[in-house]
This record gives sequence, structure tokens and C-alpha cells, in this order.
Amino acid sequence: MKDEKLLAILRLQKSKAIGDILAKKLIVNVGDVSQIFKEKATSLSKINGIGNHVLKHLFDEKNVKLAAQEFKYIKDNNIAFSYFLEDDYPKNLQHCIDSPILLFKDGNIDFSNQKIISIVGTRNISSYGRDFCLQFIKEIAQYNPIIVSGFAYGVDICAHKAAIKNNLQTIAVLAHGFEQIYPKVHKKYIHQVNENGGFLTEFWSEEDPLRENFLKRNRIVAGISKATIIIESASKGGSLVTADIANSYNKDVFAVPGRTTDIYSKGCNSLIKNNRAHLLNSASDVVKMLNWDVEEKPKLIQKQLFLELNENEQKIYDFLHQKGQQVLDVISLECNIPIYQLSSILLQMELNGIAKPLPGKMFEIV
Repeated sequence: MKDEKLLAILRLQKSKAIGDILAKKLIVNVGDVSQIFKEKATSLSKINGIGNHVLKHLFDEKNVKLAAQEFKYIKDNNIAFSYFLEDDYPKNLQHCIDSPILLFKDGNIDFSNQKIISIVGTRNISSYGRDFCLQFIKEIAQYNPIIVSGFAYGVDICAHKAAIKNNLQTIAVLAHGFEQIYPKVHKKYIHQVNENGGFLTEFWSEEDPLRENFLKRNRIVAGISKATIIIESASKGGSLVTADIANSYNKDVFAVPGRTTDIYSKGCNSLIKNNRAHLLNSASDVVKMLNWDVEEKPKLIQKQLFLELNENEQKIYDFLHQKGQQVLDVISLECNIPIYQLSSILLQMELNGIAKPLPGKMFEIV
């Protein structure tokens, strides 16, 4: 990636009043992130959601200096990163409309394996929860999944350690920058995690582990995987937020049931009771739900020759051909077509045998 582009991404990241969804809308409408800060404010103001308040923060000169400082840190420390429009960005997360535009990476992360599961839960893990976590990961190890968690106390660190013990790749998603680690007592596990996977964060180098950062971190944990597993949780807590986010992404959620009298089973029991999670008894439940026990058969594709596509159909076709399966919101964002219009176009493409719908408001070309 060119330096100018990275600087523009960092500057956009630092612009207050601009979240990831609005940032993506800007990038898609302008065509390239480097061009955003070369555009006139009057041109940008024509984009839906870009008003005077947003423009004020977008062109705040303080962000230029801050972006330059972080850019220097990235270069000086050889920090790896993934941009949301590039191929090395996690595919599952790419489908989430509010995913970070930029992710920083450390370690030996390899996303070529798409069997990814997130395991989260209470920081006050019980012996019951610990035993279940260890046994679950031991059982599922034969399918060689990537184990994702948040590197926190309790269930998180238990999952990371169990993954390492079973020679599985594990990824820790941080709620702060790389200049520190939280909790500090987990510094002793950094080398092991880096050797067997690594760390991801959307936060700049010196960002502190603020409360709101943990909530933002949870959407990465939920979005990056095929399924989210809640080992133990009280009636309220961050792992339940992660479960809610995973449900909003149309991901599978699993919860381990427990006794009604146990504080840290109340959250899991509630998820199951309210059909917000599948009941999880063993690894086989996840394997069956995600079809990991079924060998993929080659698809028989009947090619349609001499397709005559209009401008929008061609735009959608080219995007899906390049990116593969994509969720409706992302297609709308990337192709700059309103959802109400996009739905009818995709229906016509389906009738013509060009595209087909998938579960979770996703589409792919035939």
C-alpha cells in the first residue's frame, strides 16, 4: 500500500463523527480513500450523511499531525495491517457493514482456514466452565479450527491456552493498541499466542483499554468467525453483547447450559430459553450445525453465455465475481446502489440465473 493511502486511512480513522459505516460510504462514493481529502467540501456534502458537522471534523488539521505520528509508529515497528477492501482482510468480517476499515496485526495469523469460531464468557470462570472449555477444544481440534477470543481473564485466556495446547491457531482481539497489554498478567502468554496465531486490534498504538473499546472489540470477535460460543455468563455482561452482535450478523450462536442456581449460567440459560443461542453439549453440536462433518462436493455450474447486463447488473456481477459471497448491505455500499433498488435488481438477476440468494441476506453469482 502506498504511503499516501495509509496516511489518508489513518486520517479518516481519526476524524471524529465518522464511524466505520460512514467512512466506507465516503470511500465508495469518492472512489479512493486518498482522494477524499482532495475533494471540495461542497462535493462531499452531496453524499448522504455528510453534513457540516462531519466535514468540520473531517478536515480538522490536527488529524494530519496525529495520522503522521501513527504512520511513523507503524513504519518504525513494522506493524502489519489489513484494509477492508483488500484480499488479506478477514473474509467473514468483510461481510459486516460496521467492521473496521483498518485492522492492525501481530504474529503469524493465517486466514486461509475459514473454520473460525469465537469462544467468550465470564472472567470469573468456574471449574465447570473451565472443564467444558478444555474438553470442547480438545474434541474439536481434529477439524483444525481457528479459535478467537479477547485475551481477557477467565474463559478468554482458557480458550487461548487450550487452543495452543491442541496445536490450533488462536487469535486474540484486543481492546487497546499494541503499546500495552491488558490484563498485564497475561504478558507471559504473548509469545505463545504470536507463535500460534497472533493479535488483532483496530486501535492505535497508545490507545488505552477504555470501557467503550471493549464493546467495539466485541463486534470483531463476533464478526470474524463462523460461530460464537458462550461458555459461561451472568445475566449481564460483555459476552452477551457479543452474542447479540453475532445474532445481528446472522451468525450461529451457541451457549453452554448450566444449573439455574449458578450465577454464571444465567446468561447462557437465558440465551437458550429465548432462542438466541443453540444449546451446546459437545463439539459435535457445532460440527453438525456448521456442516464440518460433510465433505464439500464440487458444484455443478451451468454457465450462461452471452449475458446482456445493464450497468448496475454488470457492477453487481463484477463485484460478486471478485469478492465472492457478500451480504446485501455490503453490496449496496460497495456498488453504491440503494437497498430498495438493489433488491429488485438481485431478484431479476436470480430469475435470469445470474445470482442466487443465500441465508443471512447474502448473495453470490452462479
